[in-house]
Parts: sequence; C-alpha cells; structure tokens
Amino acid sequence: MRIDIITIFPDFFKTAFNYSIVKKAIEKNIVNIKIHDLRDFTDNKQKSIDDYPYGGGAGMVMNIEPIYNCITKLKQEREYDEIIYLSPDGERLNQGISNKLSLCGNLILLCGHYKGIDHRVRENLITQEISIGDYVLTGGEMPATILSDSIIRLIPGVISDETSALTDSFQDNLLPAPIYTRPEKFNGWEVPEILLSGNSKEITKWKENKSIERTKKIRPDLLD
Repeated sequence: MRIDIITIFPDFFKTAFNYSIVKKAIEKNIVNIKIHDLRDFTDNKQKSIDDYPYGGGAGMVMNIEPIYNCITKLKQEREYDEIIYLSPDGERLNQGISNKLSLCGNLILLCGHYKGIDHRVRENLITQEISIGDYVLTGGEMPATILSDSIIRLIPGVISDETSALTDSFQDNLLPAPIYTRPEKFNGWEVPEILLSGNSKEITKWKENKSIERTKKIRPDLLD
C-alpha cells in the first residue's frame, strides 16, 4: 500500500510514523508513506496557500490551486482508490471504514487547516471525507496519522499474529472481554477462575458473554 499525505506541516510526520507497528510495516516495505508539502505546489512567490473567504466571515480558506496541482501530479503517476479529506464534518471513522481502506492499494490523504478548503476541491477532487470525531482540531495532521495507523495495522503481514487484529474492539460491533495476565493474584485481586481452567469451550463462552455485557453497559449504541 502507498499513502500520500498532503499537508502544510510536513515536519509533523517526521516522527509520527517512526514507532511500533507502523514503523515495522514501513521497514518491511509493506507500506510506503509519502509526505507532500502543499507549499511546493503554489505559484505565488510568498508560498501562501490561503486567502480570505468570498462573502466575508472569520478565518482563512485554503486555496484551490495548490491542492489541485498536487493531486493532479500524483494522479498522473498512479491510480488512487480514494482521495480522502480529513474533515470534522466528514463520515465518522469506524472499524468498518478502516477494514475497507486496508484493502486499497493507493490512498491520498488531504490535511485541512484554517476554516477549511475551497469547496470546489470537495466537489470535484475528493472521493471520501472522514472525521475522527465530533470536535475540531487545529489541522488534519493528527486525524491523518490516526486514520493511517488504523488502516496499516490491518494489512496482512504487518502484525505477526494476524488474528490479533481480527479480534480488536469494534470488529464485530462488540467491546472486548476483560483481559488478564500474570500474576494470578495481586493485592488481593484475582484473575477469574474460568480463565485458568484450560477449558477452551467454556472460556470462549465466558468471553462472549462478557463482551456483550460490557458493550451493553458502556456502548449500548453498538448493539442497535
């Protein structure tokens, strides 16, 4: 998979993907992440990429020209499955979206800033808009990092035990059952006896029941 990220703050990503599972995926050449400085695609001498909005109003708007130039150049080099704009008013990111995107070959992620981007970009260039939650951040860099991480960990070969990703939270619209490890007893707190029984059938049943129980208590909306 190749992920091209368009941003006005390329230095943000110098360390963002330099840890844990994503770093290993890059080192294994399973994923190739390219960062593009939007200011390299503007024609003005000041390298500005924003201007005042037509019709008035507070804040600045990202210009259409540099975004168009960057996306056009990338599309001339390869085909992209999705061109994604990270926006607070996009579709709410969930595990199903990450699962689907993990099957793609090439993605473009556009990081917005200020009051957003010229709407003509959204109408004519963007194929999908994704939000990581109902709140506003300074820019799209953190959402792009979160989206990339959620996708990359699902690609075969990235996680050594691939069944681990398949049993993550939300994969079946359920929260996971409680998990424990050594020591068996600590400070008077004990691991549930069923997990020490070695009875795989009963353990599976216990986990399923606990998963449903926790989901009903914490995220009942997932069961709707």
